[in-house]
Amino acid sequence: MAEAKSGHIVNVMREERLFPPPQEFSERARIRSMEEYQKLWDEAAADPGKFWGDMAKEELHWFKPFDKALEWNIPFARWFAGGLTNVSYNCLDAHLNTHRANKAAIIWEGEPGDTVVLTYRTLHREVCKFANCLKSLGVTKGDRVSIYLPMVPELAIAMLACARIGAIHSVVFGGFSSEAIADRNQDAQAKVQITANGGWRRGKVLPLKTIVDEALEKSPSVQKCIVLKRTGTECSMQEGRDVWWHDLMAKASPDCPAEPMDAEASLFILYTSGSTGKPKGVRHTTAGYNLYAKKTFEWVFDNREDDVFWCTADIGWITGHSYIVYGPLSAGATSLIYEGAPNWPDEGRFWEIIEKYRVHVFYTAPTAIRAFIKWGDGWVDKHDLSSLRLLGTVGEGINPEAWMWYHRKVGAERCPIVDTWWQTETGGIMMTPLPGATPTKPGSCCTPLPGIVPEVVGEDGKPVPPGSGGWLTITQPWPGMLRGIWGDDERYKAQYWSDVPGKYLCGDNARCDEDGYYWIMGRIDDVLNVSGHRLSTIEIESALVSHDDVAEAAAVGRPDDLTGEAVCAFVTLTGGTDPSDALKKELKAHVAKEIGKFAAPADIRFTSALPKTRSGKIMRRLLRDIAAGRESAGDTSTLEDFSVLARLRSDEE
Repeated sequence: MAEAKSGHIVNVMREERLFPPPQEFSERARIRSMEEYQKLWDEAAADPGKFWGDMAKEELHWFKPFDKALEWNIPFARWFAGGLTNVSYNCLDAHLNTHRANKAAIIWEGEPGDTVVLTYRTLHREVCKFANCLKSLGVTKGDRVSIYLPMVPELAIAMLACARIGAIHSVVFGGFSSEAIADRNQDAQAKVQITANGGWRRGKVLPLKTIVDEALEKSPSVQKCIVLKRTGTECSMQEGRDVWWHDLMAKASPDCPAEPMDAEASLFILYTSGSTGKPKGVRHTTAGYNLYAKKTFEWVFDNREDDVFWCTADIGWITGHSYIVYGPLSAGATSLIYEGAPNWPDEGRFWEIIEKYRVHVFYTAPTAIRAFIKWGDGWVDKHDLSSLRLLGTVGEGINPEAWMWYHRKVGAERCPIVDTWWQTETGGIMMTPLPGATPTKPGSCCTPLPGIVPEVVGEDGKPVPPGSGGWLTITQPWPGMLRGIWGDDERYKAQYWSDVPGKYLCGDNARCDEDGYYWIMGRIDDVLNVSGHRLSTIEIESALVSHDDVAEAAAVGRPDDLTGEAVCAFVTLTGGTDPSDALKKELKAHVAKEIGKFAAPADIRFTSALPKTRSGKIMRRLLRDIAAGRESAGDTSTLEDFSVLARLRSDEE
């Protein structure tokens, strides 16, 4: 079959609904029309060096101007070479002589309900003091600092302090195991570890220091460990190695000038787990990342001076780096940080926070939205969400029906939705609607941002026709792109640049429709081949979620003698719906009606929860193993709840 051979993926999803931006929103937006967007996009595509170079001169503070905006030797880019700047300066000092000095930079709420507000001036003082703490422990330019903290203001302070003195931070999400921390510390050769005695999660204290103590037994490069007192719990302190955060800060000077950093100096390493092997240390640098995080934040979230912006991601992931810390603070925005779970003490906590702080822009993951649907509309109805003017999604594709619920229930049909596609590797958002310009289609990330030139290709590397699915590639460099994998340039070239020479391979399937809108069709590994039809898992899942009784679904393939591969669907039901054989039959018929008989699942398995990473992505690899009846191989360190896997396996037996 030619279609299968070329790598094209059959598009089976039909989405005709179109939502233009509200006129009132467009009139005040940064980018107000598709004509304005197209002009910017054309300029950036024609000469990326000039486009971003002009912007960098305006948007960033430079201790020394750069010589050249872009040097591009595929696959290695150098942006703003010869220039000296500092990300901490651009996030803090740049605002101190403006009206923003006393504006809230960070509003924080802990899970127990404690709160902190840091203005730009107070945040600057705290960052300078902690930068001096790091210096007092021997941290110098280029040293790596490992950070394992809960969602507290000190996490942002630690990152900005590292950036201030030129140390490279490696934030490890506060739910990872000691083994995962040790692996990352070893790879980065971290000199200092920062952690807390504990952190709150669903009313319980997580023993972070105990986990770190285990990790440090296998992290010989770590010389000092700084411990924040977050909870009242006791923890062991190793003499000569461990030191309390508050003891260091009590002696620290608030005077610490920002270190002029080369534009291409490493800012941070962020590890992503591969399906096998050791985690990859994605390396981001100073000026390009800073500029891209700032501009994408302003464009996509249409930042206004009085906005309260809330991104619900954990800072341990790239979303938190770019859109809780670096993007909002560079833009002089107010960023809300919440420590705890969305359903503690009850399922209304997020809506309570939006009402309490009058949040204007809310950015969350589709997996959270599907959980909200499952918990029921009543939790939303209890709260006043009238402050919201813009909604966003991030992490994976959103099913059209979940998009519609978000639009109707949370946005009251007046808030545009920015469905953003990007990756750890890209540094910032790559494709998204612009809320004042783009008519949106539910389930589509719509159009590429200025400076982003995508192309969908088949396995032969040739572009596929509009409407056909294939591999998503990016054909031009952009400032926020990763500069490599820490300590492994060969892996960088092999993973991202070898399959389609000269183009960045994203690892996702996508299609571009006749209107130039992009649709993400899942990871390259997630394509099913059923009787010669190459199908995207996300389209089958979307068909299932469009049924009133389904809250969430994951579709995977299992070997089948007749069709080669059969569709196996794992389904969680909305509250109050009981599993039954009749419902299985109904769901199969529903998919056949929505897509076609060839796509109807051979198996449907009901489950109370799906195995997810700690950033909310469904681990389809593990579901494929369960569907095929084999043991799971590869890295499971990112799995949030191992009991989900155990329950699914026991259901099989």
